[in-house]
Amino acid sequence: MVTRIPVAGDRPYDVIVGRGLNDELPPLIEGAARVAVIHPPTLRARAEAVAESAGTNEVIRIEVPDAEQGKSVEVAARCWDELGAAGFTRTDVVMGVGGGATTDLAGYVAAAWLRGVRWVPVSTSVAGMVDAAVGGKTAVNIAAGKNLVGAFHPPAGVICDLDALDTLPREDIAAGLAEVVKGGFIADPRILELVEENPEAALDPRSDVLRELIERKIQVKADVVGVDLKESGLREILNYGHTLGHAIERREKYTWKHGHAVAVGMIFAAELGRLSGRLDDDTAARHRAVLEKLNLPTSYPESAWPEVKDGMRVDKKTRAATLRFVVLDGLAKPGILAGPDDDLLRRAYAEVAR
Repeated sequence: MVTRIPVAGDRPYDVIVGRGLNDELPPLIEGAARVAVIHPPTLRARAEAVAESAGTNEVIRIEVPDAEQGKSVEVAARCWDELGAAGFTRTDVVMGVGGGATTDLAGYVAAAWLRGVRWVPVSTSVAGMVDAAVGGKTAVNIAAGKNLVGAFHPPAGVICDLDALDTLPREDIAAGLAEVVKGGFIADPRILELVEENPEAALDPRSDVLRELIERKIQVKADVVGVDLKESGLREILNYGHTLGHAIERREKYTWKHGHAVAVGMIFAAELGRLSGRLDDDTAARHRAVLEKLNLPTSYPESAWPEVKDGMRVDKKTRAATLRFVVLDGLAKPGILAGPDDDLLRRAYAEVAR
């Protein structure tokens, strides 16, 4: 069974979810003489299978470092050099095979090459399927922070082949589910119920529960980015938990999994909402309960506060040096908290550190 979730906008496309989806690739790259497949070394076999199914005359495989280590300007520049050497034209296609970091990189490489060529993410992780590969946000990291250099560049289509999840470590599936849980709190509470009812099934790559969770979160994101591609308003809600989360990732030099950092960030955002009088106690407490069912982290050291506070000031939602956070006014009722005072921030972080 194949599920197609449409993403609206000026350049609409489908997110395709199912198993054994290599046959879905040729229509997405039709007309291309060359395809560049960007992938980490650990996914060489899957990249080769994708390249074989592409059916084009020329396939260039470009191996890049795994995870966040591959999301750099230097790695992107090496990819551009290889596209140039291969004579890549505007009608050719870039594909990213891997998790969210790899598809972010591939999308940015495609966005900048000749001012924008077609690209297709083939996501191999839960986080990549439900978040990074959907929505057209592409980026690399720099020393100042995560995802600060990038472009909005919608893909031709997104491939979410659930077969790729069968060999993922349980910890990686759980980390990806942090992004799914985020979708439950900001838009679709049924996601939270599914996790609460059967957390073991949520972590099982062959279960119908995990597939439903993935599809529900993709739908949440599709609904948002179809209205607001360039984060001029509504799309900001997708950053729930990310302001502190990105600061933690930067402090940890990107050795923490993205989902682990976002899980802690959601605890912080929930406490900001509660302590500012916008979120009820029960919904704030539910964050910790749901995340702990998935064995996700919900705390971070008290001593880290000065560093993560400074890290949050380079968040993309900051306006004129004013910090802005996505918080909840109730379950599935996201809003913006602008310019919270330092005492509120400190008290909210104290709940994270306890």
